[in-house]
Amino acid sequence: MNVLLIGGTGYVGSHLTRVLLARGHTVYTLSRKARPTERVRGADQGVRHLRGDAATGEGLGEAVEGMEAVVYLVALIRERGGQTFQTTIVDGVRNTLAAMQRAGVGRLLHMSALGAARGTGSRYFEAKAEAEELVRASSLEWTIFRPSLIFGEGDDFFGRVLKGLVRAPLPFIPQVGDGHFPFRPVWVGDVAEAFAQALEKPQTIGQTYELVGPKEYSFHQLLLLMKQALGSRKPILPIPLFLMDLAVPLMSPLPFTPITPDEYRMLKSGNTADPGPMRAAFKLEERSLEAELPAILVRR
Repeated sequence: MNVLLIGGTGYVGSHLTRVLLARGHTVYTLSRKARPTERVRGADQGVRHLRGDAATGEGLGEAVEGMEAVVYLVALIRERGGQTFQTTIVDGVRNTLAAMQRAGVGRLLHMSALGAARGTGSRYFEAKAEAEELVRASSLEWTIFRPSLIFGEGDDFFGRVLKGLVRAPLPFIPQVGDGHFPFRPVWVGDVAEAFAQALEKPQTIGQTYELVGPKEYSFHQLLLLMKQALGSRKPILPIPLFLMDLAVPLMSPLPFTPITPDEYRMLKSGNTADPGPMRAAFKLEERSLEAELPAILVRR
């Protein structure tokens, strides 16, 4: 099958590329630089890299021609310059849907996010929810995936956010509130495998799947795991939420702020779901966070 990965040179895309190639698919990626990143090099033999930008529509029409399926993976957790939640998450999806319909390409796999909903106060979740609405309103044969926190080689939350909290130049490890917020992180290999299996399962068309890992953790437990993996002896100090509510907006203008107001808002809401429907639809390894965390930190 000819499969176009929009965002295929990114974090999830690099892992999905490997899985699709192993299954015998022909893989194309669309990116602004039209070349593999360090995440993909060494595992992209036979992949064709196309130049384009889904957010603006540049090169998109030509890229989807001749494809049998399109996978939309483009997203960002922090806005940077002209890359905003609106342009990257919403406008990119809108342009992709239009290009697919013009080209007669019917199959779409869309990566959203667990927690995406209107009225959350998170601009990221709001944008993801709007993109989902566009996908569902289309005439395409779509499948939506809503992964929880994704861990694995090259991840952002464990390799940057939590690592930054533990290694911050402080005599303690700051914990948001009492740390009770629940999370069910999912291995990137399982995310990639679910996408690949969906291409071979017509029964997944018109369905939305929440992708989560085998174990639920509180935020406090995640900090403990990270502390142990990094060999830190600093104590964990709970920071009352009212102080965090004041401090996070003050830190946000800093170029290397450990957490943005949007990330903080999502953190407080937790991120977990029932793995039952996912397990019924896909055969996944469900690798544990404990098994991958040491390697994640070394590679990062």
